[in-house]
Amino acid sequence: MQGIGTFIPTAVKARYLNQLLEVGFDTLDFGSYVSPAAIPQMRDTAAVLRLLRTADSPTRLLAIVANERGAREAVPQEQISFLGFPLSVSETFQERNTNSSIRVSMERVESILELCLAKKKSLVIYLSMGFGNPYGDPWSPELVLEQAEKIISMGITTISLADTVGVATPESIRQLFSLLVPAFPDVEWGAHLHTGPHNWKEKIEAAWDCGCRRFDGTLKGYGGCPMAADTLTGNMATENILQFARENDISTWLHEPALRKALTTAVEIFS
Repeated sequence: MQGIGTFIPTAVKARYLNQLLEVGFDTLDFGSYVSPAAIPQMRDTAAVLRLLRTADSPTRLLAIVANERGAREAVPQEQISFLGFPLSVSETFQERNTNSSIRVSMERVESILELCLAKKKSLVIYLSMGFGNPYGDPWSPELVLEQAEKIISMGITTISLADTVGVATPESIRQLFSLLVPAFPDVEWGAHLHTGPHNWKEKIEAAWDCGCRRFDGTLKGYGGCPMAADTLTGNMATENILQFARENDISTWLHEPALRKALTTAVEIFS
């Protein structure tokens, strides 16, 4: 929702998210505790949270934060299990996305992790521009490994490699996950892939074959990162991830009627 210019009413957001809670996903990224000036669409995250029916759902909530202020707002909320922080491999994108350098952002990770641990929350790190960037900033698998080593040494156990602008190829996906998963087997590695309708399957397959078991998606592939480029690069469609699972006999335990209802609502809201 964050990249949509027209404000989506709070009640509409909550209706859609409540439908997603009925599907039975592992984790739902429901909102962001970020500056309303930077991301106006997310200015009602606290109000949305109050409307969510989490008691009867196995799904755990994740909220994105960009600094300690946002983390302090999020961690007291009992319904939230995870905080997500975007830590870029690209210096340019880190400044653009969180208004801070990578060095300062690493310090923020330490502070946010302390806040999480104090309230029994988990911190998920998204390695933004994990597969390359359009800014000409340095990138290599070794650079990603170095960044990962630093945050793992702090105690982070969930890291999602984010293909923020859709530059990942099956080859680069295999290269990174085959490097990182064996090196850090105790870390839950995730894939936050952006893609088009023509090349999604080979990207999922590359990550799966190399040991990735955490995949982010949005229904119909709507959305993208508004801070990454002038035009949004689509998210990985959740339906495509589920199609891959069915074709490979991977159990998902999702409630299909609830999923179909949520898909209809997604089209109504975002088309």
